[in-house]
Amino acid sequence: MHLYLANKLYSSWSMRPWLIMRHVGLEFDETVIPLRREDTKERIAEVSPSGKLPVLVHDDGTRVWDSMAIISWLSDLYPDKPIWPEGIAVRGHAKAICLEMHSGFQALRQACPMNLGKRFKPRDFGADVDADVARVCALWRDTRARYGSRGPFLFGVFSAADAIYAPVV
Repeated sequence: MHLYLANKLYSSWSMRPWLIMRHVGLEFDETVIPLRREDTKERIAEVSPSGKLPVLVHDDGTRVWDSMAIISWLSDLYPDKPIWPEGIAVRGHAKAICLEMHSGFQALRQACPMNLGKRFKPRDFGADVDADVARVCALWRDTRARYGSRGPFLFGVFSAADAIYAPVV
């Protein structure tokens, strides 16, 4: 398999499937396509139907784009790998909180883009970001209280939910 992604220091959506793939021990090649370069759009278009990263290309030619789609597809392809927590109800909760991150928290995502290469001074981001942060913290507390007894991660053991929320941490 080949994962095409943006720099993991700056692209939270590229980092997420990479974390899962590494965690469960999948073998894959990766190509980083730097963003904001003259040839970025052209290079991404060569591999991505959506024009965005990440994109996973399987050896059989299957292309899967979008972080959540990649994670979901990998769990279908490798059902023996611990991508999602065990148990249908627990998996449902995990998928719900992952998709909430995928489609929500707009104020937080707008005000705090990921940049792991720089330290920022604390500052006030406003009430909308405060509300998003409060929701994330409540979500984490609830998930840990309900499902976290088997270890230090959201569902006890590392899963897709931890990969999805890693950039927020």
